[in-house]
Amino acid sequence: MDSEKIIAELNFKAVRSSGSGGQNVNKVSSKVVLSFDLNASQALTDEEKLLLKENISARLTSENILILNCDEDRSQLKNKEIVTKRFVEIIRKGLYVPKVRKATKVPKAVIKKRIKDKKNVSDLKQSRKKPDF
Repeated sequence: MDSEKIIAELNFKAVRSSGSGGQNVNKVSSKVVLSFDLNASQALTDEEKLLLKENISARLTSENILILNCDEDRSQLKNKEIVTKRFVEIIRKGLYVPKVRKATKVPKAVIKKRIKDKKNVSDLKQSRKKPDF
């Protein structure tokens, strides 16, 4: 995955932010909406696209478009940086493939120790009984 190529394919749109803020909210378009078309991406291989569709399917629209928005800061530039970092992190996590777990055998020494401990506990309990004459 080449993050610079993917970032070049992003579409940004500035929108007026909601919430409190007085005149600044009414005048300045500081909220940034990021959209990324997964199907039209040239930077991702077909395998990566399938992996992303599977792993981040809850975040994608029905047309396989990822939409993120950020209105945390009053600066449009900072909001753009924040939403880009968030996007890169989502793509990285979506492309992560966990290692396959290898099943291992229980060592013989461990099995022998467990059986020996059981025998010791059994002998201890047997010694508590009244003797049988």
